[in-house]
Amino acid sequence: MSDEDRCILVETLDQRIGMITFNRSAKRNALSKAFLEDVRATLEGFRQSGVRVVILRAASAARVWSAGHDVADLPRGHVDPLGYDDPLEMTLRAVQRFPGPVIAMVTGAVWGGACDLAMTCDIAIGDPTSSFCMTPARLGVPYNASGLIHFIGRVGLNIAKEMFFTASPIDAQRAANLGLLNHLVEADELESFTLAMARQIASLSGAAIEVIKEQFRVLTMTRPLPVETFERIHALRAKVYNSHDYSEAIQAFLEKRPPRFTGN
Repeated sequence: MSDEDRCILVETLDQRIGMITFNRSAKRNALSKAFLEDVRATLEGFRQSGVRVVILRAASAARVWSAGHDVADLPRGHVDPLGYDDPLEMTLRAVQRFPGPVIAMVTGAVWGGACDLAMTCDIAIGDPTSSFCMTPARLGVPYNASGLIHFIGRVGLNIAKEMFFTASPIDAQRAANLGLLNHLVEADELESFTLAMARQIASLSGAAIEVIKEQFRVLTMTRPLPVETFERIHALRAKVYNSHDYSEAIQAFLEKRPPRFTGN
């Protein structure tokens, strides 16, 4: 398979740093099932070969880091579009459980589920072209509880609500101010800055960092809720993915027209 046919391009630097470059520019790096399977397989390969740090990136000067879920892969209705076994959810868990830090190197727009991917990474570094936009309300998608918790933990409740309710982009400077980005650097410095941080991390104790990362994961997941609460969350989400609005939004996207939402 030629590089042009691959969803992602993979390389290893200094035998300790793994680089995953998104390679679906014609589809705005949409997160298709095949794309996400390749990312998970690569992370597992990096883990087995002892890679200490992973960088997720788009091609240099890309206008879109990722457009989020590939809408063509979403179920047409009456099926949870973001269930536990959804390819994006599986990939987010793979990022969380990778033993070393995963860095999102962001250039261009980040949409929908790709925002969740970038924020699930341990560190996010962007340039002035980067922006973040949560779009489930445009597609009638009832976002899942784990994804909402990612956003609340990263930007706080009020900003998370604004992002989900308005589906409006947050620009690079505001993203840095809110903590969506750890660092905002000039475009011509983005790669060198990110690699310098990756090399610094890789020079430290991998055993200590692995344990610290796992502690962060466990501690941030310690949010006990009654079983009844989870059941109510599922019922609320099912009401939406069984609705006219969800089916209409998917069909409108495929037909390249504005959706006609009815609220039902």
